[in-house]
Amino acid sequence: MSFIARHPTIVRALLLACGTVVATPFAGAADTYPSRPVRIITPAAPGGTTDYLARLLAGRLTETWKQQAIVDNRASASGVNAAEITKNAAPDGYTLFLVYHQHTVNAAIMPKLPYHPVNDFTPITQMTEAALLLIVNPSHPAKSLKEFVDWSKSSKEPINFGSAGIGSGGHMAGELYKMVTGIQAQHIPYKGTGPAIVDLIGGQYHFNFAGLAGALVQTRSGKLRAVAVTAPKRLKALPDVPAMTEVLPGFEVVGWYGLMAPANLPKPLLTKIHADTAAYVKSPEFVKRASADGAEAVSNDPETFRQFMLADVKKWAEVVKRSGAKFN
Repeated sequence: MSFIARHPTIVRALLLACGTVVATPFAGAADTYPSRPVRIITPAAPGGTTDYLARLLAGRLTETWKQQAIVDNRASASGVNAAEITKNAAPDGYTLFLVYHQHTVNAAIMPKLPYHPVNDFTPITQMTEAALLLIVNPSHPAKSLKEFVDWSKSSKEPINFGSAGIGSGGHMAGELYKMVTGIQAQHIPYKGTGPAIVDLIGGQYHFNFAGLAGALVQTRSGKLRAVAVTAPKRLKALPDVPAMTEVLPGFEVVGWYGLMAPANLPKPLLTKIHADTAAYVKSPEFVKRASADGAEAVSNDPETFRQFMLADVKKWAEVVKRSGAKFN
């Protein structure tokens, strides 16, 4: 056996001392990755959009990589547990994290998070984005967005708005609406979108910023009225429904989903995982599925996704600070 074979550590040290470039353990990792099953952690229970997207992605990556991609549902603590598991996993590409907008909202409403929502992870790519829909009971006096804003500012009775829960996208949108308009309104948190919509149909409170998928069915059936979308402009699917920005410039709330990994994921692995995920997100199949759920497919590079999340964290921190909203 040669000296090199018998003493690899000594040889490596000598090469480093001489300034010779030594391949890192991950130098050729992308060529053989994955060589075993990959876990995709999702901060949600089976069923629902987060789990649905995770399973769609897992199915495609399994086909592409010829290795099983397995969805690991970790539904608790508004996604904090799932994020902690991801943060503490090895950055070897075998643990991925299908994350959504609650991840950045958590940083605004939970000041003692055990991680930074962006810097303690490796952003890979965004996958979808979707606006919320401002909905009211058909008996509501406001027939347009302008009338709704005027009603909000002039109402003599206490105003209530509902959401899928504390810290949800609908809750944060409601707090942003209060901040932008200067109105007072009481938040009524529900345990999910379904119960919240049922009570709005029953006239139990005044308005809700709800996810498109859950709200469209009820608005199209006439059980609820769509007032506006929170996207920066009108949606192709709802051309007659104005964007909030048309009356309240700067009012924008976009729900999103994306893929992340533990921090310090080696560049070769990041490049491969991003390329294979982005290829699926751009596919006609995924675009069609996202559209059916009221969303748009979005594929961006890791740095763009990183900056997007940092801006989201900053935005919601400012809303929480200025609104004085309570989250416990």
